[in-house]
Amino acid sequence: MTDQPDSSISQSGLIELQIDRLKSLFDPFDPFPTPTRDLSRAAEDFIVGWARELPLKSAIRLRLHVAHEEASSAAQAALRSAISRHFDYKADRVNGDLRELMVIGRLALLIGLCVLGACIVARQLLLSAWPQGAASEIIGEGLMIVGWVANWRPLEIFLYDWWPILRRRKIYQRLAAAAVEIVPQRPGSPSDTECDVVLRL
Repeated sequence: MTDQPDSSISQSGLIELQIDRLKSLFDPFDPFPTPTRDLSRAAEDFIVGWARELPLKSAIRLRLHVAHEEASSAAQAALRSAISRHFDYKADRVNGDLRELMVIGRLALLIGLCVLGACIVARQLLLSAWPQGAASEIIGEGLMIVGWVANWRPLEIFLYDWWPILRRRKIYQRLAAAAVEIVPQRPGSPSDTECDVVLRL
């Protein structure tokens, strides 16, 4: 596996995997049958990594080269279902992460506004009690800085932190809807691939 994106993948939307045995595509510690099993970490990382390089509007295709004896119709249907279910589940998990982030952001904003309000009131009281003097001005400005710093985290959440999560959810949703093509391969026969980058499991 290479570490740099290949232009043929980016242009065609095709991601290919060479699989000796179907079970090698799945997490070996997942005891459930194929349609409900999770993909292995290596397979998921490879697929998601290349999906990130694809244009947002391109349709993703997964082509799996499997041993001829494992390419039965039932196995193909189970494999397609498993891949779709896996990435649907990942998208749902990311949805949960996004909702949790928004809850944290709202709570952080509430706290930040309360701190800012308290700092403004404290500054006004300080300047009323000691209207003259460098010390009161320095402390007053310090209070204002503290008030705005308290709002740094909610602003970061609402302005920046949610974008990467939304992008990851979109990638999972596209992969869940990806067309899956099963290519039976006999032992010793060359792989007929359109890409230079193929993960072999």
